[in-house]
Amino acid sequence: MRFSEIDHKMMARALQLAAKARYTASPNPAVGCVALLGEKIIGEGFTRPPGGNHAEVEALSQAGNQPQSTLYVTLEPCCHQGKTGPCTQAIIDANVKRVVVAAEDPNPQVSGSGIKQLQDAGIDVELGLMEAQARELNQGFYKRHTEGTPWVTVKMAASLDGRTAMASGQSQWITSPAARLDVQRMRAASCAIITGIGTQIMDDPSLTLRITEQELGVEDPVKQPLRVVIDAQLKMATQARLLQQPGDCLVATLDGPEQRRKSEALIAAGAEVIFVANNAEHVDLQALLEVLAARDCNQVMVEAGAGLAGAFVAQGLLDELVCYWAPKLFGSEARPMFELPIKTIDAHLALSVKDMRQVGEDIKLVLIPDKDY
Repeated sequence: MRFSEIDHKMMARALQLAAKARYTASPNPAVGCVALLGEKIIGEGFTRPPGGNHAEVEALSQAGNQPQSTLYVTLEPCCHQGKTGPCTQAIIDANVKRVVVAAEDPNPQVSGSGIKQLQDAGIDVELGLMEAQARELNQGFYKRHTEGTPWVTVKMAASLDGRTAMASGQSQWITSPAARLDVQRMRAASCAIITGIGTQIMDDPSLTLRITEQELGVEDPVKQPLRVVIDAQLKMATQARLLQQPGDCLVATLDGPEQRRKSEALIAAGAEVIFVANNAEHVDLQALLEVLAARDCNQVMVEAGAGLAGAFVAQGLLDELVCYWAPKLFGSEARPMFELPIKTIDAHLALSVKDMRQVGEDIKLVLIPDKDY
């Protein structure tokens, strides 16, 4: 199928609009929409926070009833009743002539049905323009619906010699303020931040967003991501800073009489405690990810020490690794990035560089595991 130059231009604009929703749309996908009449844009929109308008409704509210109009949308319009009505019906009611869709919706409630409903109403629907870009924008949404787990990003900050903390555990600060601000953007795009009990005890972190909507360049309010602590033996103190912050804190532990007893105090302190399957006396990470997906988490970010970060990697649960490398040397006694059971060069984990750029004084690398990972 051949798309025109104006088709490409309008879909590129729709993708720009969709990006405005990447911090605020979850658990819904970030979608952008442009309404065109001739060569004039008559309406634009992007997904508002849950319960608000979808991108198509936003654009159509500006465009009005224009029988010869074309709608460019980055994801297949929904055709089911959720917190809002079906977008397909809004498109039909607006007498839109043609709809260009970047990508099919992976949600089984939609997945092709939205397109069919439009076609059955006599609307010309064309699919696949800039599909790869549209799918990447909602990679977590796609993974949750196709694999039953969220997209997992492991974030690490390290010295040039690959060390994340001194032997004492001291780690503040490795990277520059610019890199730490960049991490705040990553947190804002995540539904949950996962850490381990070792990091919680050593650093007593807040794991909150400390970035404003203005700094993110968004119009709608950004909510705090869910904070998740993996704590197999329930060692977390009720005075933990994580429990004193706005937003929710989830503690994942094993199911045993001691954990059941200890959980009462944590629950009273404001935590939610869940009991997860046992994997060799550790919380089963795959099972935890499935729980988070069932709670509509599209993307999670792991901010943890070498043990937990290494476990996500070793168990094949990593989708993306983001490393911030600081121009510093910490020496051989400092702590490594990962604890991994790799004994030979042939057993190495191969990664591909997706992006590399300088952030402040540091280098940011975005890597993805090779296909045979």
